[in-house]
Amino acid sequence: MTTLRKSMMIGLLAVGLGAGTAGAWADMGEGGFGHGRHGHGGARMHSPEQMKQAFEKRQQQLHDKLKLDARQETAWKTYVDTIRPAAPATRPSREELAKLPAPDRLQKRMEFLQEHEKRLALRIAATREFYAVLTPEQKKVFDAGFAHGPRGGRDRERGHHGPHGEKS
Repeated sequence: MTTLRKSMMIGLLAVGLGAGTAGAWADMGEGGFGHGRHGHGGARMHSPEQMKQAFEKRQQQLHDKLKLDARQETAWKTYVDTIRPAAPATRPSREELAKLPAPDRLQKRMEFLQEHEKRLALRIAATREFYAVLTPEQKKVFDAGFAHGPRGGRDRERGHHGPHGEKS
């Protein structure tokens, strides 16, 4: 390739990347980093009661699919009680955070993440204990529920974005 062609290719690549980046910045709107057009990162807001009902429904469906025997029921109850979501962690208000200097805001975020990590470690331990009492067939059923993350791939069924961002 000649030097002129290389320069043109690099220039076109730079223009293309710049246009894509500009679109991403425009999509952020007033919400700031990671908040999308609607100001909440694209996540749907659900009430704590709706989330509790959805959790109970998912657990009942999994319970029914696993066809647990009497010996496994105790382990199931312990597992569900351990992983049942507690009250959502309280985050400081935006106004409160805005008053803090950047290092203190980062510290607050790290504390929040550390609390999340502790809850996740408990969930992992409870899952391992319950998983140990399952038969190989039940493990396959259980694993299938986690194949696409905590929601089992239901977003894909509703036409949301798949693993590579494409519409399903």
